[in-house]
Amino acid sequence: MYLLRHAAAGEAPRDEDRELTERGHQQARAVAAGIAWLNPGLDAILTSPLPRAAQTAQPVAKTLGLRLEMVDALAPGHDPAEALALLAGRGNCLLLVGHEPQLSGIAQLATGGRVHMRKAMLARIELRSANPADGELAWLLAWRHLEGLAR
Repeated sequence: MYLLRHAAAGEAPRDEDRELTERGHQQARAVAAGIAWLNPGLDAILTSPLPRAAQTAQPVAKTLGLRLEMVDALAPGHDPAEALALLAGRGNCLLLVGHEPQLSGIAQLATGGRVHMRKAMLARIELRSANPADGELAWLLAWRHLEGLAR
């Protein structure tokens, strides 16, 4: 399982309407290139329906030839366990795109460890089981690291 926090977003009157800034679009393209270089063999990409998360996920989906599935469980305010419940029946390797503090909560629920997902950061969690959650954090990569991999 991979977790990706949305890239840099601007301001909006309502938090759920925030979209990526130009820098955020640059970060999203760098993340997509880095993920393509890593070639993780993703089966599906699940994203929060909020614009900033979907806009971060779109370049990844386009680069890998996958479609995005928008799921409310990755929107702010949902329990991390809801996101882990999404894994069943969707393949062996998934990318979840969302927000803090949920992504850190998913990582903690899956591994027992604490992480802080910065914007446009990718985490790889090696799951032995999704229910009950049992896994370990393999690595965290910032968007700059992903950009460097793709060069």
